[in-house]
Amino acid sequence: MDYSHILFHIGDGIAHLTLNRPEKLNSFNVAMHLEIQDALEKLRSDASVRVMVLTGAGRGFCAGQDLSDRAVKEGNAADDAPPDLGASVEKYYAPLVMALRALPIPVICAVNGVAAGAGANLPLACDIVLAARSASFVEVFCKLGLIPDTGGTYFLPRALGTARAMGAAMLGGKISADQAEQWGLIWKCVDDDQLQTEAMAMATHFASAPTKGLAFTKQAIYASPQHSLEEQLTLETNMMRELGQSEDYREGVAAFVEKRPPKFVGR
Repeated sequence: MDYSHILFHIGDGIAHLTLNRPEKLNSFNVAMHLEIQDALEKLRSDASVRVMVLTGAGRGFCAGQDLSDRAVKEGNAADDAPPDLGASVEKYYAPLVMALRALPIPVICAVNGVAAGAGANLPLACDIVLAARSASFVEVFCKLGLIPDTGGTYFLPRALGTARAMGAAMLGGKISADQAEQWGLIWKCVDDDQLQTEAMAMATHFASAPTKGLAFTKQAIYASPQHSLEEQLTLETNMMRELGQSEDYREGVAAFVEKRPPKFVGR
């Protein structure tokens, strides 16, 4: 597939995916969704990729759904029915969230500007979120008579607690990057001119880290809210049994004993 709505390339074990509709603040349309789906499918079949960085082109990260996109603006002209927004969520946004969570590699999101609507919740589907100090998160759904989709009703209360999640979702106010860090919504707020540098430094670290262990860590942490303590301990037991047989574990132990930097291969 030729990409015209995203930028996507892989190098040195790092996948770079950039939302690329800067004239529309990188808002989603169907074409962008299809290109992202294609890129993520490529990642799943490329064992050389050990980390992904997601960001936006231009002055904003993502303004959410492009409301001028016919898929959500118009209904069925034949019977004058309104658009089925549930179909849009089911076909595009929900699979996008699940695909990011299922990737067996760390996913870093570098929020470079306004993140609104679906664009505010998309970073929360990633594993580590960095945000430029000028960035902001806005749950604009309430201003359209909608609910926070793209996992918003799942991520917000877990990250912020019920009180702050309700305020963010029902008032639709701007949450600055500094506030998002203080509240635990994101990992770190950095100066604007350091955002890409920080993201690349982290990606470079992950590209030489024990990838399978990180993938299992990601899977275990995301599974924990649905598990009892006993179930989570069983999951940890099974994962540790498998990881203990990995090349990376053997290399990590050898490097520790020999007092040298490890050379992980991701297996």
